[in-house]
Amino acid sequence: MKLLSITLLLGSALSLAGTASAATAQENWDLHCAKCHAADGSGSTKTGQKLKLKDYSKAELQSAFTDDQALAAIRDGVKNEAGKMTMNPYAEKLTVEEMQALVPFVRSLKK
Repeated sequence: MKLLSITLLLGSALSLAGTASAATAQENWDLHCAKCHAADGSGSTKTGQKLKLKDYSKAELQSAFTDDQALAAIRDGVKNEAGKMTMNPYAEKLTVEEMQALVPFVRSLKK
């Protein structure tokens, strides 16, 4: 019985630890994305302008890509026409759930 209680307690603690460590979409955007894409998704940062990033606050741009394409860009990164990586992949930095949560967050930037 004591072993069962310890096992359940440990399992619960590990479950809560995993939940507590996941960042919100806003936190991930601020930490990983806003430095290039800007807080509002406009790409108006110095780096964003240098890389000629698109303005994700524009409705017409938002309608030009699917949620699956957005998720793939977050997960796998983005290369320009010359094949140079212009956005690093986040598959090893974010959980699947965190990457999935960024998609509706990007959609919410639309004005």
